[in-house]
Amino acid sequence: MEKTLYLQASKKDISKYVIFSGDPGRVKQVVKHLEDVKEIAVNREFNTFTGKYKGVDITVTSTGIGGPSAAIAIEEMYTCGMEVAVRLGTVMGLQDNLLGKFIIPNAVMRDDGTSKSYVRESYPAVADFELVSIMNESVTKNNLKYVNKPMCSLDGFYVEMKESRLSKQMGRDLNKRINEVKNYNIVGIDMESATLLTLTNLMGIKGCVVTITTVLENLKDYLKGDARTKAEEDLVKVVLDGIVILDSKEN
Repeated sequence: MEKTLYLQASKKDISKYVIFSGDPGRVKQVVKHLEDVKEIAVNREFNTFTGKYKGVDITVTSTGIGGPSAAIAIEEMYTCGMEVAVRLGTVMGLQDNLLGKFIIPNAVMRDDGTSKSYVRESYPAVADFELVSIMNESVTKNNLKYVNKPMCSLDGFYVEMKESRLSKQMGRDLNKRINEVKNYNIVGIDMESATLLTLTNLMGIKGCVVTITTVLENLKDYLKGDARTKAEEDLVKVVLDGIVILDSKEN
């Protein structure tokens, strides 16, 4: 097959297990754990590599920020034969006791625009239950803590998640917006998870989201220094170990 338009990937380049990270820098963290690494392509925000972790072929790619570019990456990986998709990322927690903990959502509230471009609002963005259970197991084996509760994906970082000069100028009340989401018992906010779970369900493949809480609402508190570095490393290891657990169950 020809290479895909943006990821510049073909079926021979891509594992059935694909990790998606918004941040290209976090892709480099994943790659450090892999052996026999092959750089597939670095194009725009999409940095794609395939390698082995504990003998299992795994592909990792970056998507940039937000649903539109994430959807491009997910679509092109599906074209290349992806069977399992895991979003590896950070999340803004809406409960103070979640800072530094994993949120592995069972479902995501679709308050973004990208997922709505695929399917009407009543369609659920739910994670694969088996994959969620496996990632829970991986967190526990790494002596860490998690919750499985709904998250919400939004589009407007500076009008819905973090105050800015413009949002203040416009009189946007971010606390009101965040409290509205919290009233639905939502525990975290991000910008990509609704897109991933909507698309993986439409594709009929396994999908889940594994995030670690690095900031709290409106950035009132956040992980700093060594705590942030360790959290990112824990995140990478949990997802990689989880994929190995899944592979052992499937083979």
